[in-house]
Amino acid sequence: MTLLKSLSERFLFRDRGILPGRRMLGLFFVFSAILAVMTVFSTLSWAWLFSSNGLVFLISLLDLMLLPKREDLSFNRKIPEELERGIAYSVQIEIANASTKSCEIRLIDGLPQSFRAPFPLEESVEAQQTSVLSYQVTAPVRGKYDISKLFIRYRSIFGLWEKQMATVIKQNVKVIPDLTETKRYLESPQRFLLHEGTEIKKQHAVTGEFAQIRNYVIGDDPRKINWRQTAKLQQIMTNEYQPEHGKYVTILIDCGRMMGAELKTGNRLEKSLEAAVTTAAAALDNGDYVAVLAFSSGIQQFIPPDKGMKHLQKILQTIYNLNVEASEANYSAAFNYLSASLKKRSLILLFSDIQTFLYEDTVLHHLKRLRQRHLFLMIGIEDEIILKATQRVPDSTKTAMVKSIAQQQIQFKKRKKTNWEKQGLSMVEAKEEHLTSTAVSRYIRTMNEELL
Repeated sequence: MTLLKSLSERFLFRDRGILPGRRMLGLFFVFSAILAVMTVFSTLSWAWLFSSNGLVFLISLLDLMLLPKREDLSFNRKIPEELERGIAYSVQIEIANASTKSCEIRLIDGLPQSFRAPFPLEESVEAQQTSVLSYQVTAPVRGKYDISKLFIRYRSIFGLWEKQMATVIKQNVKVIPDLTETKRYLESPQRFLLHEGTEIKKQHAVTGEFAQIRNYVIGDDPRKINWRQTAKLQQIMTNEYQPEHGKYVTILIDCGRMMGAELKTGNRLEKSLEAAVTTAAAALDNGDYVAVLAFSSGIQQFIPPDKGMKHLQKILQTIYNLNVEASEANYSAAFNYLSASLKKRSLILLFSDIQTFLYEDTVLHHLKRLRQRHLFLMIGIEDEIILKATQRVPDSTKTAMVKSIAQQQIQFKKRKKTNWEKQGLSMVEAKEEHLTSTAVSRYIRTMNEELL
């Protein structure tokens, strides 16, 4: 049994071995068929048939002499140390042939199973030359991964026989959250949040220090129009003022069971992490202090408040490997931990599932106590399944019951949210594609209106 397993592995991209190529198999089959027909319809003996096949087999082995030795081939992999989730990256494999014989190479990189890449790859390597083979890889699951082996097969120009080998190139790769929206915000905050300009730029008065002159956006305070620049540039320009810097922002990330609900792209935790990182970047870019707390049944990670864009890297390196736990979120433990850890008044942004949170009546006591010192805002993702159920035509008894239950859930949520907001605890839900912009705009609005 062990022998059969060893022989079968020779035909896979694993370790060392010599295999017949497709050309060899085709040639041998055609030659054997012709000889068999000749043997049947002539006086040739079967011994002559087998000896002829053996002679052809021995001659084909000369093809192995045209192949480089394994030690003459060397490989090197170039892959970024950090990959953003769902983003395609280019990986390069350098192939150096130190022998005087050219060859054709096929290879499979030993990537983790969750990675997506087009294998096998093919490349021709000339004698005493170096070739570079590139491919695109996408990592859909965050985490830290070890990449080790590279599996190779190579053949001569005749392609009768192939040699296979495996070389070890140890590398560590981190898959972090998708930072596309974070980069978009840092490049142009105004453009990123343009569709929410009415909320973001509306202030009670001209407060804070002057920051810059920019294009007027619908919803801006007309009293801040810079008429001199408007006349000079022939387009409406407005003054932009920065709120007071040095405020404290604490981001809470729920890693409980309900955050594993699948969305169009990823799950709730994935979208919450992306929104949390962008909000942290906005606050740090604004000169504020940012702290992050990740929790589920207990406290998973806590990053003390600090400021400066260097702190964003610390946040990323700490939370990039967070995963959904099978247990329910313990909000009371998280709020108690915050009460003991936060010494200064802070804006607390909680990314969680609002439907689950509203059923936790026990946390209201903790939140009321927390509300005495801090400003609380909860942000969640709309449940599109329930929303679609409320819009269905009740063409059957089952559909009517589903629609009724969905409407009941929404009404319950509205009553609960109203009750919580009367206690000074704000809640907002957004579509998954707008979660980041909603979170950032709420932060900016809070700072601009000096609610903190």
